[in-house]
This record gives sequence, C-alpha cells and structure tokens, in this order.
Amino acid sequence: MKFQTARRWLASAMLATSCAALVAPTSTHAQSDKLTRFILPVAAGSGVDTIMRASQKALSASLGTAVVIDNQPGAGGIVGTQTLVKAAPDGATLSVVSNNHVIYPSVYKTLPFDPIRDITPIAVIGGSPMVLVVNPKLPARDSKELVALLKAKPDTLNYASSGNGTILHLAAEMFLDEAGVKAKHIPYKGVGPMITDLIGGQVDFGVLALPAIQAHLKSGALRAIGTSSKTRLAAAPEIPTFAEQGLPGYLVEGWFAVIGPKGLPAAEVKRINAAFASAFATADVKDAMAKQGNPINVTTPEAAAAFFVSEMDKYARLVKRAGVKLD
Repeated sequence: MKFQTARRWLASAMLATSCAALVAPTSTHAQSDKLTRFILPVAAGSGVDTIMRASQKALSASLGTAVVIDNQPGAGGIVGTQTLVKAAPDGATLSVVSNNHVIYPSVYKTLPFDPIRDITPIAVIGGSPMVLVVNPKLPARDSKELVALLKAKPDTLNYASSGNGTILHLAAEMFLDEAGVKAKHIPYKGVGPMITDLIGGQVDFGVLALPAIQAHLKSGALRAIGTSSKTRLAAAPEIPTFAEQGLPGYLVEGWFAVIGPKGLPAAEVKRINAAFASAFATADVKDAMAKQGNPINVTTPEAAAAFFVSEMDKYARLVKRAGVKLD
C-alpha cells in the first residue's frame, strides 16, 4: 500500500479551521477565566469525540475550569498531536488520544514529534468497542456472507478508514487477513466523511468505534456484521462477535487516554488524573459510557506510560503483519 506522507497531510490539514465547543463555567469557578483546552486529534463525531462530549460537563466540575474541546483532525491524528506537544506544560492544554498515537512510528518514517518522549502520559481512561459495518445495500448480513461476497468479487469491493495507518485501517486489514480475502482501501480525512460515504454507498464496509455509529445502526443507515471484541457488547448484545462467527483470531480493542505536553509537573499530572477519575465515576458519565459500550478503568500515570510502550511494540508487529508499508 502506498501512503501519503505525514508532511503532505499536515500542509493541507493545517489550513482547516478547528471547531471548538465551550462549556459554561459552573458555580465553582464562575469568577475564574481559566480554561482547560482538550485538543482532540480527531473529527467531531468520532468515538473519542463522542466520549469527551459526554464527559465534558463532569470534567469541567472536577477540574474547576471551563472545558474547551478543540477538534484538530488530519494525518490520522498527527496534526492535533503536533499542536499538543508544542503547548506549554502548565495543565491548560491537554489531549485525549486513541490507539493511533502509538501506531505512528510503525507507519511513518519521520514524524514531527516523538509519541513517547514528547508527551506526558496522565491516564488510560478506558476502552472503545469496534464494530465492522456495511452499507445496508450490500447483500451480506453476517461474517460468512461478507467473506463469501469478498471471495466471489476479489478486489472489487472497497472499505473505508479514517486515514492511512490508523487503527480503523489496521482493524479492517486484520479482518481481511484473518478471512483470507482482499478489498480496496479508501482512506478518508477522519471518521465523519468516512461514515457519510458508508451511508451513501460510496464505500462498502469499514470498522468503527461503536459510539460513533450507534445512532446509524439503530436507524438502519448502517448494518453491523460483527464486533471484534472477545464477548458480545452489553451496549449492543444483538451484534455477534467474529469469534462466534468462525473468525476467532480477529480481536481488536480500541482505547482512549489523556496526555499532556512533555515536562508537565508531577503535581499537575496527579491533579488531572484525579479529576478524570472523579468525572468518569459520576453517575451521568457512567451511564453515558455504559450506553456507548465503553468499559472504564482509569489507570495511574505510571501504568499509562508502561501501556503506551507495550502498545507501540504490539502495533509495530501488527503493521508488519498487515503489510502496511512505511511512508
């Protein structure tokens, strides 16, 4: 596969205007003009974006500041993360990232930052289940029918991803590898355009985080084929796993974590970690996460740092297995 370089992505994506949403200050900080800006290196409507907007009010209360969500998608997440690593390490600018953050080194020969050394891990917050979906017009209702269709039409069907080398790209490639079939890859500049074209029928299938597509599954705009989790999802028990459909090796787990710029003081790391633990333990956020199917387990900063390193090693092997070439 041929990938555009991160530099070309950055040059074009930096021209786009970031969108932000601001939560009004609560009474605990009504007289303060302090803000906590969360740079999300993903488009509005993606899994991480949906999670953060559901927890935004609780985070504002636990942090004691107004909370701004600043979507900066592009280059599979590199654009937004580059902004984060350049920010002052004062706790006012943070980011919430996904698996993509540790995939970069395995996909690009050069990066404008080091995903480990140029950030401060604060906490892994939880997981985000992933589901393979198809356009309803595609004559496939389960894994067996989809695989049969792909075998009958080799290299004819196509699949979408949120960008070259992203977790959604790798997840789809892993499915193809496990099933022993092929399809054409159509990369998009984020989850939003990807979903739009899946619904419109311009692309046939793709793998997405459940929170990003729940409404489309309920409306019938998209059809779920299976989940890549070990067991069925409590938030969508009607969707079978691929393991029970004859593909036990197809397991992909999404996750999301909060990070800060390099050099963030230990006291700030501790404060922000505690604020996330508090926010995600509130009844409203717990209910929202349960409905989205996101298992929550806020880790310590030390555990987050070790997790990032182990995940980077794991994805280096998966990228090689999927045949993704360095750009």
